[in-house]
Amino acid sequence: MSTVFIALQTNEDTRPIIDAIMIDNPHAKVNRDPAMVKINAEGRLDIHRTTIEEQLGRDFDLQELQVNLITLSGHVDETEDTFSLFWNA
Repeated sequence: MSTVFIALQTNEDTRPIIDAIMIDNPHAKVNRDPAMVKINAEGRLDIHRTTIEEQLGRDFDLQELQVNLITLSGHVDETEDTFSLFWNA
């Protein structure tokens, strides 16, 4: 399997988003640096709007991820409810 990842800025806005990503992807590994958090996952990483909303306590548009997005790796499949990273086999 190939590894996909997403890297976000480290700030108060991204803390609950990172928590939500880890809830939905328990197989993922988090690397924390002073200015960035990188989340690596084997095969696939799925980010669910509803989980982020539960952690934030407010409505969330997945396009808001791009405000704090540094980089990502993998093919992107995005709907209103899910942002997924994966590599085609």
